[in-house]
Formats: sequence, C-alpha cells, structure tokens
Amino acid sequence: MISTEGKTIAVVGATGRQGGQVVRQLLRQGWQVRALTRNPASKKALALKALGAELAKADLDDMVSLKTAFEKAYGVYSMQPPIPGKVDAEIRQGRNAAEAAKKTGIKHLVYGSAGPGHTKTGIEQWDTKIEVTKSMKDLGLLLTLLRPMAFMELMSDPTYYPNSSTWYIWPKLMSTDRKIPWISVQDLGAVTAKVFANPDEFIGRDLPLAADARSLGECREIYREVRGKYPSRFPMPMFLFESFVGKDIPNMWRWLHKNPVDLDTSQTYEVYPDAMPVRTWLQRLSA
Repeated sequence: MISTEGKTIAVVGATGRQGGQVVRQLLRQGWQVRALTRNPASKKALALKALGAELAKADLDDMVSLKTAFEKAYGVYSMQPPIPGKVDAEIRQGRNAAEAAKKTGIKHLVYGSAGPGHTKTGIEQWDTKIEVTKSMKDLGLLLTLLRPMAFMELMSDPTYYPNSSTWYIWPKLMSTDRKIPWISVQDLGAVTAKVFANPDEFIGRDLPLAADARSLGECREIYREVRGKYPSRFPMPMFLFESFVGKDIPNMWRWLHKNPVDLDTSQTYEVYPDAMPVRTWLQRLSA
C-alpha cells in the first residue's frame, strides 16, 4: 500500500453518480482529490468542494483543459457516460482523457468501464468502452479496468431512467429469472480507492465487479421484505421509453436475456470484503 500524502487523484465526471462516490471514498482515505467538472458553480460541484475536493473546470472535448486538470496529479479516475446515438463522441472523449493522462505523466489510470468483457456485443455503450480501452493500452498507460454490470441504484433512483423501467420494461425484455451481477455505486467508489492505494497489486488487472448475483424476481422479493411493499411499476409503451433513452438500453436487456454473464462475486469481495449484497444495500438505504 502506498502513502496518499501529497498525492492527488483527478476524477473525471466528478459530479456524476460514479465520479461523486469515487471522490467521497478517496477523500475518506486521505487522498487529495481534484474534481473535474464543466461547471464548478453547480450545486453538486460545490458539495464536493465542501467535502474537501479541489474543483477543476474541464471539458472532455477540450484537451488543453484536461491537461491542465491532470497536471501534477498522481492518478486519474476516468469514465464517460454513454451518449445515446453518439458513439463517436464517447470514444473521442475517452481517448482525449487517455491522451491527456499520457502527456501529463499520470502514474495510475483507473478506467470505469462496463459490460461483460472484451468481445463486441453490438451494445453501443459496452462496445465504445472496448475501443477506449484499446486506446489506453496502445498508449502504454499504467491501467486498471473496473467493469460493473448493473448498479443497485437502478432499483430505487428514478433519475437513472423513467421510474417504471427497472420493474416494468426490463423484466419484459430480459425476464424475471435471469441472474445478473449487481454492485452499488458506493462500493464502486470504495473499490476504486482500494485500487489506487495498491498499485502493485492492481495495475494491469481487469476487474469485473459484482457484490451479488440476483434475478429481477429475487430483487423484487427482497425489496418487499425490506421495505414492506413491492416496488412501484406502471405500464410504459416501449416507444415512449425509447424516446427517453434510445434503443441501446432495451437492446442491452434483450442481450442479457439470451447471453450468460460472469456471476462470480469472489473477486469483488477479495478486493473489498465490505461490499454490500442487495439485501444489505436496501436495508441501509431504508434505514
């Protein structure tokens, strides 16, 4: 384990769900954190500043701002949210972050990837990350990949998609009995902090992240047992849902219905023994 003293981690997408949890967990572990944001005056950015993060105005389409934000940092956490219908934009932004990391001499890049592996599936938001990963490796960056599949927050946070999607549309496309790997965003942040603290152990590794393997049917029953009621679900026409999110997410759920994924949770618990299964996460959320 390395000393965090005097070392800064730059966090791309710091005001998002993943980036925000990464910032919080790194601060708890004693890192100096530089939170990248396009709008340092936003409420989310100011909340991170209040916790002790340094704010840096940066845009993934502006290489100069990225290099300035990465300057003298020890490490970078990089992730780019999917941009529906704009595959090239996500790839370009991921490559920009990688090139800026290379040019500024970053010692450890942790990439918030996603998906089942390294073979393209036709799912845009997974395939883009394969392209970005290739660019990072081609640049010779000291890299760790983190690959979550499904975040537990999808069960409770309506700002992910329209609130009916997880419990109404998703089961129709994937079924209620197909198991998938789940992890909370909070635990993603904790794993990221552990990875940065132990570069000798984690540089060069590709970590699929899963704290629990449950079907939507099992998750719905656990939800009822913990909260005393089933999660709400109401009909939404597919065309309306796709008008919000595009076709890639429904296609992802169809893919998951037909294709097996890695359900092994042992790697995640080896890295972070306190990772929460679905029941524990719901209990803490409901407390």
